Amino acid sequence: MLVFWKQRLVYLATPKTGSTAIEAALEPLASVVIQRPPELKHTSAFRYWKYLAPYLGQAADEDFMVVAVMREPLDWLGSWYRYRQRPGSQHKENSTKDVSFDTFVEGYLSDPQPSYANVGRQSRFLIPERGPGVDRIFRYDDMPAFVRFLEDRLDCEISLPRLNVSPEGTTNLAPDLERRLREECVRDFALYDTLNVEHPA
Repeated sequence: MLVFWKQRLVYLATPKTGSTAIEAALEPLASVVIQRPPELKHTSAFRYWKYLAPYLGQAADEDFMVVAVMREPLDWLGSWYRYRQRPGSQHKENSTKDVSFDTFVEGYLSDPQPSYANVGRQSRFLIPERGPGVDRIFRYDDMPAFVRFLEDRLDCEISLPRLNVSPEGTTNLAPDLERRLREECVRDFALYDTLNVEHPA
């Protein structure tokens, strides 16, 4: 999570949407940087508005604009699956090394979820069922639009490095399972579909 005091801007780091690269590029410009632990780095919209927004708003005497990035939901799950296939993971119960992508998604749709598939929902992170959500959401697959927004708002040129990239891997999903995923996670897919690809002027 990054706070830009002068610009009255807050960036919330949705997991698996390039947040490590974004934070590395913008850290020198931010007034407040929270990169660890993950529970604080990935502060959700609900927790921001409940705990941090009142403090910032009182100190600045105005609200901050809140922005974040969202990834296409199936691609997002694929990134989590590939990320958790890394060798030498600290938490073996979260490893997907010996798990197929179908099994991973089945686990994600289960209740309770196995540890390796417990990765949350982007829709809940960005737009909670109670309270306000993120003011503006950018598409992960249109990162240049987010960079242009930041360059305009922060008045500087920005170049994002490639950091914390998930390893390559197969993430083909059985058609019946993909249909079930889209039905059970309809809020995520619907939210993503509202985000338009922006084109430079």
